[in-house]
Amino acid sequence: MHVEEFREYCLGKKGVTESFPFDEQTLVFKVMGKMFALCGLERIPDQVNLKCDPERAIALREAYDGGVIAGWHMSKVHWNTVMLEMVPPKLIVELIDHSYDLVVSKFTKKLKSELDALS
Repeated sequence: MHVEEFREYCLGKKGVTESFPFDEQTLVFKVMGKMFALCGLERIPDQVNLKCDPERAIALREAYDGGVIAGWHMSKVHWNTVMLEMVPPKLIVELIDHSYDLVVSKFTKKLKSELDALS
């Protein structure tokens, strides 16, 4: 998966916006203002950070040695850095969905209602 495909998939999810809150190289994706994915545009190889359940994060790091590592500049417990060229595209899509769902699951009732109301 290429960075542009990653970007398009993230933006296709309900309530998602993109911005550069940290610098001009780090693209951040938020659902209803809450971060669920980051992409370092100048990182080689292409890599992204995604939120992940802690137990699953460890399993992924073991299964994809070098392809999935502890989150770079993030909480090593709750975030993974995923090398886009070293992990199957189908799994990347699944991990984007997992990250998005983890963030949405922590929403207040009000924020969840606002997300549900979007078309």
